[in-house]
Amino acid sequence: MEFSYTIYIALIPFAVFVINGLFGSKIKESFTGYLGVAGMVVATYLSYFTAYHYFFKVGKAVDGAYQKVIGFNMEWLRFTESLHIDIGVLLDPISVMMLVVITTISLMVHIYSLGYMKGDKGYSRFFAFLSLFTFSMLGLVVATNIFQMYMFWELVGLSSYLLIAHYYQKPSAVAASKKAFIVTRFADLGFLIGILILSYLTGTFDFNILCNPEGPAFMQSSSAVFLGLSTMGWALILIFMGGAGKSAMFPFHIWLPDAMEGPTPVSALIHAATMVVAGVFLIARLFPIFAIVAPNALEVVAVIGGFSSIFAAVIACTQTDIKRILAFSTMSQIGYMMLALGVSGYGAEAGLGFMASMFHLFTHAMFKALLFLGAGAIIHAIHTNNLSEMGNLRKYMPIPHITFLIACLAISGIPPFAGFFSKDEILVAAYNHNQIYFWVEWIVAGLTAFYMFRLYFGIFWGKEKKYDHTPHDAPFSMTFPLIFLAIASAIVGFIPFSNFVTSDGLPFDIQMHWEIALPSIGIAIFGIIVAFVFYKKESDLPNRAVASFGSFYKYALNKFYFDELYLFVARKVIFKRFSSPIAWFDRHIIDATMDGVATITNYIALKIKGLQSGQLQQYASVFVSGVLLLIVIFIYLISV
Repeated sequence: MEFSYTIYIALIPFAVFVINGLFGSKIKESFTGYLGVAGMVVATYLSYFTAYHYFFKVGKAVDGAYQKVIGFNMEWLRFTESLHIDIGVLLDPISVMMLVVITTISLMVHIYSLGYMKGDKGYSRFFAFLSLFTFSMLGLVVATNIFQMYMFWELVGLSSYLLIAHYYQKPSAVAASKKAFIVTRFADLGFLIGILILSYLTGTFDFNILCNPEGPAFMQSSSAVFLGLSTMGWALILIFMGGAGKSAMFPFHIWLPDAMEGPTPVSALIHAATMVVAGVFLIARLFPIFAIVAPNALEVVAVIGGFSSIFAAVIACTQTDIKRILAFSTMSQIGYMMLALGVSGYGAEAGLGFMASMFHLFTHAMFKALLFLGAGAIIHAIHTNNLSEMGNLRKYMPIPHITFLIACLAISGIPPFAGFFSKDEILVAAYNHNQIYFWVEWIVAGLTAFYMFRLYFGIFWGKEKKYDHTPHDAPFSMTFPLIFLAIASAIVGFIPFSNFVTSDGLPFDIQMHWEIALPSIGIAIFGIIVAFVFYKKESDLPNRAVASFGSFYKYALNKFYFDELYLFVARKVIFKRFSSPIAWFDRHIIDATMDGVATITNYIALKIKGLQSGQLQQYASVFVSGVLLLIVIFIYLISV
């Protein structure tokens, strides 16, 4: 079947952005929201239509593997015969899967925002930037070449900056948007350098050529070695640096908690289906090169992912802002996905980690969007993010209560909810590769269950607080996405994912490994029981536990002071030791030199300006004097 129409999946949100951005202030405010929803309905339909026809009709080649299909392609810039930048649509299992994820979550967020953002002064602007964000991510995941991906990668960064700073009257929102933008730009510098090295080594930007096992990328294993890694290995690590920044992996994680200053629907879109999973998608897109050419680089991905997952989980256990708890939860779950990619091989069952990572990305999108939108419904009702100011909300908000519980069970890995199936495959892949990774993620599974049910019991159980007004359930535009995502979180785990998304495109069968599944269920149940004992009813147990952890709790509560460390390095080292001397040199040497040239020029001009007096007598006398001088010189030269 022809897939040329797929370009419209991305262009429709872009058209909505242009209309709302240019004319939003001139048309009825509510129309901009409905236009955004209508655009996403069409894009979502096209995405599901594409997925059905790709996976069930024409996607498989003769050997049974899912083939890569170019739905649309247009050459933009040509440098050499093989090195050129195109704009196009590449359809393969991971890009088609991401089309479904992005459009589904974005549609739910658009519908939810109709109620959540009602009455907001920047209503039209919000929907315009929401559409721009969706367009950016769709353009990123269907990119036919790595430079197209990079362009949309940067557009995602711009879109997130605009959305995080939606409440630009608040200094904290402005600071958070700048922080996200600057931190990810540092990481993206590594990404760009990696792209340039990769294109230099291979002579192409095209993914079909780059990821072809018979292509030029797979002939680079014997290229120059630096510090024990090949040039290709360093290029891939630099590319991963960009992915680590976008996915808020350690040490580029500091922007993610502050990004919660944006409206809650933005948090759901960033965390569930778009910005933070872009790094995972990047590694998955280049996975054949990582796995075959530079397995050392893939080990770096595993180490960073594993450390980030447990690091963020520990911090999440101590936070009191419900959105920040979910932010660190996202960082931890993305770490799971990165580790799964890092422990994976290429092809058939060896690629279990790859499949598990993509599976968890898919399931995580559903329950993490549900968690954020549920948190938004709570904040919308009681106007606070602080967990300590909540309690016993289940009797006022039954739909958010039930749906939030489903999401907590899903992310904790309790069967039969979606997170159990994808997380189990990650643990199996980790166990098969290195048991240290398995035990780290097993502990993270317990911590995840604990902090999520700490959140659940703290919000919906415990002692009822004094609220300014009686809490109320959310309107239908907000509860419908909650119900839809709750159903998805309960059933998508049953999808036979290995039949659709694998490292080499060839489907394979997976089976339940109860020797790993049962311990993971056990540690999750243990975490839930501890949270139940500590937080279902108010008691002194949490305070006693905090006291027993001593300074470690203080460090975790303050995110191990990484923000302070970055500020110290920026102010005391970079600004004071490097920027200040450079600024002094700029002012006193470069500027002073230019000022001196200007002063001398001005002085000479003042002295000689009399020569242009406009007096005919003066010009005549100078002319005659010059002629006489020339005659004297001429006579002198002849006499000599």
